[in-house]
Amino acid sequence: MEMISGGGCDAQKKQQAQQDQDTAVENSLQKIKNKFVVMSGKGGVGKTSVSVNVAMALANKGFKVGIMDVDIHGPDVPRMLGINKEMLGVNAERKLVPLNYSENLSAVSIESLSASKDDAIIWRGPVKHSAIRQFIGDVEWGELDYLIIDSPPGTGDEPLSVAQVITGARAIIVTTPQEVSLADVRKSINFCKTVKMDIFGLIENMSGFTCPHCGEAIDMFGTGGGEKTARDFDIHFLGRIPFDTKIVACGDSGTCYRDTYKDSPVTAAFDSVADRMAKQA
Repeated sequence: MEMISGGGCDAQKKQQAQQDQDTAVENSLQKIKNKFVVMSGKGGVGKTSVSVNVAMALANKGFKVGIMDVDIHGPDVPRMLGINKEMLGVNAERKLVPLNYSENLSAVSIESLSASKDDAIIWRGPVKHSAIRQFIGDVEWGELDYLIIDSPPGTGDEPLSVAQVITGARAIIVTTPQEVSLADVRKSINFCKTVKMDIFGLIENMSGFTCPHCGEAIDMFGTGGGEKTARDFDIHFLGRIPFDTKIVACGDSGTCYRDTYKDSPVTAAFDSVADRMAKQA
């Protein structure tokens, strides 16, 4: 008697699971009006700080906002929001429930699925791609006005997966004013052109510093380079964010900068960026 192999059944199950997740991703994306991936050509430009503060500024204006941390190896979004000790829950439909920062802002990060925050995530590209799909299809985001996606620096697996999975996502590129950072920004611009991702705008971070002792303005990293690059490439310039050492202190302590320093020049600058985003989106 000829044995019937189960290989065909396994293949059908995998195919069905793939189709089910494709449907879940599509259904989730249909509920999100605007998708923005925040990216940078190099590390150390404050990309995650920009992602978090832009998301908070939009939420404070009454928009429903989600922030998705796809920096798999260095997830810092929960810490910057001050919710780094919480874990993601699961609802009755077996969907992951984002962490609620406020009535209008929720977040998802790989850190919120890890039992230990010190565990190293050692994943290759295909696993990262699958995780990003799950962050959309298996999460109960609900109706959102904005989804802010914080990606790792560079043009590797994560931003590529975002471009492939999250249809309609637009890029916001973060840079500092100095030339070495701007050279990497141009790579990010070319990456977006290659994968056919629209570039929504460019933000110049760490643009100027006011001495807390004498009040003198200091251009530690130069100024104006981001705006010039945006002009050269015909990209919207969304604004300059001044440097503030208290952002570093808040990040280290796991407290939210915006909640602590509501009247700071940095907070005002992010409010202006959010206003421009709301008008242009």
